[in-house]
Amino acid sequence: MTSPADWRAYGDEGLSRILAAALDAFAEQGYHGTSIRDIAAGAGLSVPGVYHHHESKQQILLALMMTTMDDLLDRSRAAVAGAGDAPGAEFDALVEHLLRFHMVRRRQAFVGSTEIRSLEPAHRAAYVERRDEQQRMVEHAIEAGVGAGVFTTPYVRDAARAVSSLCVGVASWYREDGPDAATDLVVRHLSLARGLVGAAR
Repeated sequence: MTSPADWRAYGDEGLSRILAAALDAFAEQGYHGTSIRDIAAGAGLSVPGVYHHHESKQQILLALMMTTMDDLLDRSRAAVAGAGDAPGAEFDALVEHLLRFHMVRRRQAFVGSTEIRSLEPAHRAAYVERRDEQQRMVEHAIEAGVGAGVFTTPYVRDAARAVSSLCVGVASWYREDGPDAATDLVVRHLSLARGLVGAAR
């Protein structure tokens, strides 16, 4: 469990050998372009060795995506818990967290966004339930800001979708060796996000 003081701290991805190999393969080749043999080779296991841990490629995708979403939600809760009571602080913490997550966990976020279509219906429903929980947290933070008089948007749900899209989108283009320092990007995008909710200047 991530503590309110540690949600900005990232170590390694904490994935098993199989999930790490699957992440590499799915990010490079896509789910449908990846075979169990590819995952086994990346993990240094035999094909039966992979099946000993996961009954199918679909189960591997689900485990990888759920692990990513659980990490996202855990950090979201920690960011909110540590935000304090100042009006708008919950929103600022959530936006910063979402930006940092989608920069640091860029490949997992990319696979989560692009391969939701590859989940079987029941698995997709379970994943979407978690995704919706995250979205409700953003909506709640905007509603709290509106209630406190620091945000003026009359379109809470639309603004929440726009803010989430802004944050998620960085996973498609951010590079650690690129021209944008992470802290500078957070400052600029937080300003953009606050504009979307009508933050008082």
